[in-house]
Amino acid sequence: MELECYPMSQRPPDLVPGRQSRDWMDAFASRHPYRCLPLNMANTTGWEILCPFGFSAEWNGGPAQSDIVITPDRPEPDVKHFVVSHFTRGVLTMHPQYLFRTPPGWSMTCQGSPNHIKDGIQALVGVVETDWLPFPFTMNWIFTRPGKIRFDKGEPFCFITIAQHKKAEEAQPVIRSLGSNPTMQGQYEAWLKQRSDFNSRLASGDPEAAKEAWQRFYFKGELPDDLGKAPASHTNKRRMKMPRIG
Repeated sequence: MELECYPMSQRPPDLVPGRQSRDWMDAFASRHPYRCLPLNMANTTGWEILCPFGFSAEWNGGPAQSDIVITPDRPEPDVKHFVVSHFTRGVLTMHPQYLFRTPPGWSMTCQGSPNHIKDGIQALVGVVETDWLPFPFTMNWIFTRPGKIRFDKGEPFCFITIAQHKKAEEAQPVIRSLGSNPTMQGQYEAWLKQRSDFNSRLASGDPEAAKEAWQRFYFKGELPDDLGKAPASHTNKRRMKMPRIG
């Protein structure tokens, strides 16, 4: 299976596998957030498109295109080919500069990098039918208030993932009582007991609990009390492929 990436300029932005690290996660004692496997997997399940240069953008709160002023860190002749005020009303538009083509039935979600926090501006999310679309899309961010923001060179401005969008329509949500699934109920209750016991031991200063620091059932793909194990498909590290020249 290939994700075809057609550059639309001579020097398109770098396209790289999603990276796990986040500054705010690094700032925690013992880098605690990295113990949350769902965070790590979200950060790395896709590809980042990186800013080719650093710039600041300031919005005065007005509705016109001219109400956003974009200033690159140094003179950039191609600045308007990358970042512009196009849609007005505080929306900043950035150009990934790729035309993507996915296999039939697969679409692309373009968004900000998961868990990459930016103050004053919010990434907008789009789902694009890249299995037929013959032209590129834009990546848009909206100011959450008047003010100045910046993107650094090499910072991700767009994060892309792919999914079988028609398959999603086939999913039928069904609400059932947990008691209707005795196996799952037993697994949940065993987990809850071990979780409560562990937290009690940790709060009381139990040295073994303190040494363990956190329970790794989900991270390791295990279930408590030998009630079973996660399927072979369980993973705790995502490795997306680097683009290659075709």
